[in-house]
Amino acid sequence: MLHVVLPVGPLQCNCSIFGDEKTHEAIVVDPGGDISNITAILDRHGLKVKAIVITHGHIDHVAGASQLRALHGAPVYMNERDREQLNVLHLQAAWLGVPVPPKVEIDVLAADGAVLQLGGADFEVLLTPGHTQGSLCLWIPQEKKLIAGDTLFRGSIGRTDLPGGDSARILSSIKTYLLQLPDEALVFPGHGESTTIGREKEQNPFLQRI
Repeated sequence: MLHVVLPVGPLQCNCSIFGDEKTHEAIVVDPGGDISNITAILDRHGLKVKAIVITHGHIDHVAGASQLRALHGAPVYMNERDREQLNVLHLQAAWLGVPVPPKVEIDVLAADGAVLQLGGADFEVLLTPGHTQGSLCLWIPQEKKLIAGDTLFRGSIGRTDLPGGDSARILSSIKTYLLQLPDEALVFPGHGESTTIGREKEQNPFLQRI
């Protein structure tokens, strides 16, 4: 399966583009901007987007979702608990000094345990609140890959000092869901370098307390 990680937008959010070579269908996770760069990759590989998944409602992860939805007619998947974040995108834009993006519509409420399929791979929704109330990750067991959003980073965890953040809940989410995954599982955070579950168990200072 094709997997391209493309840093997009002013905060360099890691947008993941998954494509199945047989069906030419794609799932795009966190299209936070630079839609022309995302569509260039899709066009290069002849891919049609079947689903857009948003890991949480911060502007750097959702800013390009409406434009990509309009171009491909693909539904937007996001957890209901972060709907409030979408209602204050104008405030988020003001904090960052960036333009207000088009309104983002949630087409499918991504609940914990929901599964999207692409080719022969399952994309399992893990609800991992803490960075925001509706933060989610995607676990792809056939690929042994975790799309972690802003829940887990290489050597760190998501910040919890923004509205909806909760430091106890993010640690609980990581312990309950993410640390149960195989040590060799590849982790693709919302920003920065990739890592593995095993590395974070051993070296992440935030996880030594749980």
